[in-house]
Amino acid sequence: QAQLVESGGGLVQAGGSLRLSCAASGRTFRNYVMGWFRQAPGKEREIVALISWSAGNTYYADSVKGRFAISRDNAKNTVYLQMNSLKPEDTGVYYCAAETHPWGTVATPVRADFGSWGQGTQVTVSS
Repeated sequence: QAQLVESGGGLVQAGGSLRLSCAASGRTFRNYVMGWFRQAPGKEREIVALISWSAGNTYYADSVKGRFAISRDNAKNTVYLQMNSLKPEDTGVYYCAAETHPWGTVATPVRADFGSWGQGTQVTVSS
């Protein structure tokens, strides 16, 4: 059974950095768009960053552009999210996800296209 496991979350002061990892197992996700989402208390889950199956294209939410970087290592079946210049509003549970169908595009991100999810990792940024 396919499984996504996030790690790397924690407590950090504003301006600090964290690197999240998402390890996939059970099957390869190399042909699938992968992404990071987050959910703050009382808010809906939102897209943070997406990366195409070839790693040639990425998408970022406006709120994280220039601060976050998504990458993937298909040989290791792992996706990363480097988060720099963290702000208190970045606080939330961060989820890794994979699209349900292969060969997708990051040009038109739709949360409903993602059918495989990890359990989430908490990121807390203190002011």
